Amino acid sequence: MSDLATELKRYIEGEVRFDEYSRILYSTDASIYQIEPIGVVIPKHKDDVIVTIKTANERGIPVLPRGAGTGLAGGAVGKAVILDMTKYMNQILEINTEEQWVRVQPGVILDELNAYLKGYGFLFGPDVATSNRASIGGMIGNNSSGARSLIYGKTVDNVLEVTVILSNGEEAVFKPLSEDELNAKIQNDGLERQIYQEVRRIVAENREEILQRYPKIMRRVAGYNLDEFIVTRENEKIWQKGQDGKMARWQVPSSPLAPLPPCPPQFNLAKLIVGSEGTLATVLEAKVKIAPRPKMTAVDVIHFDNFIQSMEATNEALQCGPSAVEVVDKTVLDLTKESIQYSRLRTFLQGEPEAILIVEFYGDSQEELLEKIDNLEKRFKAKGYGYAFVRALSAEDISKVWRVRKAGLALLMGMKGDAKPTGFVEDTAVSPEKLPEYIRRFKQIIDDHGTTAAYYAHASVGCLHIRPILNLKKGSEVEKLRSISEKIADLVLEFDGAISAEHGDGLARSCFVEKAFGPKLYKAFQEVKQVFDPKGIMNPGKIVHALPMDENLRYGEGYQTIPYPSRESEAGQTYFDFSADGGFAGAIEMCSGVGVCRKTLEGTMCPSFMYTREEEHSTRGRANALRAALCGDLPKEELTGKRLYDVLDLCLGCKSCKSECPSNVDMAKIKYEFLAHYYKENGLPLRNWLFGNIETLNWLGCEFVPLSNWVMRRRIVKWAFDRFVGIDKRRQFPHFAPQTFERWLKQRKKGKSNAPAEPPKKVVLFHDTYMNYNDPQIGIATTKILEAAGYEIILPDKKCCGKPMISKGMLEKAIKNAQYNVEHLAVYAEQGYPIVGCEPSCMLTIRDDYPDLIDDERAELVAKNTYTIEEFLVRLHENGELNPPFFPPLEKGGGGDFKGNRKKILLHGHCYQKALIGTAALIKLLKLPGYDVEEIDSGCCGMAGAFGYEKEHYEISMGIGAMRLFKAINSQNPPLPPFSKGGQGEFEVVASGTSCRQQIADGTGKRAKHPVEVLAEAL
Repeated sequence: MSDLATELKRYIEGEVRFDEYSRILYSTDASIYQIEPIGVVIPKHKDDVIVTIKTANERGIPVLPRGAGTGLAGGAVGKAVILDMTKYMNQILEINTEEQWVRVQPGVILDELNAYLKGYGFLFGPDVATSNRASIGGMIGNNSSGARSLIYGKTVDNVLEVTVILSNGEEAVFKPLSEDELNAKIQNDGLERQIYQEVRRIVAENREEILQRYPKIMRRVAGYNLDEFIVTRENEKIWQKGQDGKMARWQVPSSPLAPLPPCPPQFNLAKLIVGSEGTLATVLEAKVKIAPRPKMTAVDVIHFDNFIQSMEATNEALQCGPSAVEVVDKTVLDLTKESIQYSRLRTFLQGEPEAILIVEFYGDSQEELLEKIDNLEKRFKAKGYGYAFVRALSAEDISKVWRVRKAGLALLMGMKGDAKPTGFVEDTAVSPEKLPEYIRRFKQIIDDHGTTAAYYAHASVGCLHIRPILNLKKGSEVEKLRSISEKIADLVLEFDGAISAEHGDGLARSCFVEKAFGPKLYKAFQEVKQVFDPKGIMNPGKIVHALPMDENLRYGEGYQTIPYPSRESEAGQTYFDFSADGGFAGAIEMCSGVGVCRKTLEGTMCPSFMYTREEEHSTRGRANALRAALCGDLPKEELTGKRLYDVLDLCLGCKSCKSECPSNVDMAKIKYEFLAHYYKENGLPLRNWLFGNIETLNWLGCEFVPLSNWVMRRRIVKWAFDRFVGIDKRRQFPHFAPQTFERWLKQRKKGKSNAPAEPPKKVVLFHDTYMNYNDPQIGIATTKILEAAGYEIILPDKKCCGKPMISKGMLEKAIKNAQYNVEHLAVYAEQGYPIVGCEPSCMLTIRDDYPDLIDDERAELVAKNTYTIEEFLVRLHENGELNPPFFPPLEKGGGGDFKGNRKKILLHGHCYQKALIGTAALIKLLKLPGYDVEEIDSGCCGMAGAFGYEKEHYEISMGIGAMRLFKAINSQNPPLPPFSKGGQGEFEVVASGTSCRQQIADGTGKRAKHPVEVLAEAL
């Protein structure tokens, strides 16, 4: 296909990638399938799409338009030229608030659209759980819905018009047409004329079959939407707005005798494009409805000790006018305990429920919401439903509930081991009143196959995402996959349900479309496909002409991986211990492809994707590339090859994926292991050696102050480092202190002659490299605080924590340092002395990395006794163990030895801190002296230790910082004085990490302080 790539590159302004790695990266989505595409095109604009499709049509080569690749049925993978619409074609083009619509390109992410619409008081209704990375184009392809489809319906109900490129490269606009307009279209020439003519004929000839065979439920996306062209009493779907002007509600007339509202049938082929999974045309633009945002919301979480009872209670909840009714089972809830991030959100759970119902209400006032919840609870209690009711009324509490619900899928896929909750019958739907019996029958089929399943999702509309737990690496389990699918398809038809409710047919269910709709309608679907796509190039094998659903599995019988490292002398002998994940390959296979790492607006993961919008630079992309090398899709030599190194290069090692990825993929740890073996094979660069030995270099710098500082500021020196070492000359080098913290403390202790009245308690201060040699004022402030709290400081015999070595792949040296530190720190830990430090990366390396890096049980003991300074002080305060009057009781606010202070603190959390322990303790600590603390949702600062100093990474480092962090600091009013002028402003920027503070200085010209500095100032 090299000639195809060459031809496309000649005419396309975007990117054309037919290389092996790009094909691997786009060979999967969030489903159980894998098919390597022909190549990838990333179009910049309409003309790129037209050229690609025209060229493919002329050659008879398949094309597959793709969004974020978060689909669960395999609709976004295939042997085709992939059109990735998310990198460039992601613009919001036009908004009309009077007519309530917005025009967008297909690559717009749902959360980004809603963030934009929020400024106008609107939202786009369908709210899929993957909203932080799902594209509008992908939602159109699948006909997605979400939790609040009771209010907003499916995507098809919200799409007014689409601009598409047809399979022959023609551009067409599909919008509502009157009969006269339709007749005019049929008089035109070209493929568009044939489409209008044939679709009208197909609908007319199959009207009775459509009425008979399409499920009479809201949630049906299987097949093509031919039912959208027929108006009857039974299936007329209407937007109604109450006379009181309240939120529009999705309604289906309950009586066939009820008069239909005035709604003249209009022929709109946009309705057929929705849900067609890219098999008919490629969407360029979509004009979609927007709805007013609800004034207020509230959630009631009802706990059940019986799952079936939660299904029975669903119908009672629907009588109370909710906006959503969602169910989450015990399997999902238990998995939140194992997640760093999601375990912090379990505050709304009471006991160990078998299931919870999340019932949400919209309202105009708090009183209205409370009245609705009171009514719900009264009805439930009267019928004996639920053992606990927890109300979430604040935005923070509501967010916790929905974040757990939205993470259901990824949490399930994070289940350790080869057996996973598998998506293939996860998208069925029946009428809600039939759910209890349907679930009983469904569960019996699962039981008969000797397995269990996880249950969650949209109880309100009878759509539960049920995932049987299977190990598809075993042939016998693959047989179960097919058998369960066939039996569930029969069960769905018996209950007049839908085989696909919102995830599409894809590779998982297209083979059951004929069974679901019958041969006559299936023939009609084939005719629709034929007229739109005569050569069969548009995402073939989906909806019609399907392959068996047990082919093209990502993991199937015969799947295996090679040992890592693969050298015979050390086969499988990794530096880190990956046994908890089932080995190195198992740690990589924890990535299920759900793509949370592609989110762009919130959190920290994944900073390199947020900046580049490149699949390769997401956690998912890195995992796919590594897995391909381990399983043989790439040559094993790639495991120490430059191209795989490039894939991992922009991983900043922030550890955010370990917490924000619901599957807890620790890509930083995986990258460090890879680097160690890569450099062992290819040699360690000088720059890595310098950064890995930063403590030694800083020691030398301090020994030769002030000469060293003068030298490091010279332009010629910066130029030399830039030219010969690869350290960017635009960076400022750290200042070497004239007196180290160690020397300051020793002199101070010598100067103290009077013994304290009481023997002080003792704390071990792990004085990190930067505190000791660059920023001794941080150690001095820490000393002031700890001594005021009644503690004597012990400085241990230690070496660098090893983090600089770990991040540069120098694991053998890091292990030696870790072993040395554990041996010396364990002496204190065994005596119960707390080990405290101020640099999050150092302290959390001891806690998170040491136990997996050295085979010494004392590493766990040391880790359990190691604290960041804020954790230590807040724990003492909450336990009442601090010597008064240092800190006042929490309920009394500031006071004691702290000066009254209402200065604003703008807080940026360190990536390790946010990922592994959270920032709650730090915020609480900073509030004690009366500071007004605002935490910035700033993500990663972009420095990442040495990363931002490296010449080839400087631009992306600063770009990451500019996305949110710099903007938040520079937008403050009044502004903070420049770093160079010193002085105090109306607020302080506070950051725990040395790298973060340096990045803030370089990116904003402002000085950020360590938290202990502002605390010490308030004493």
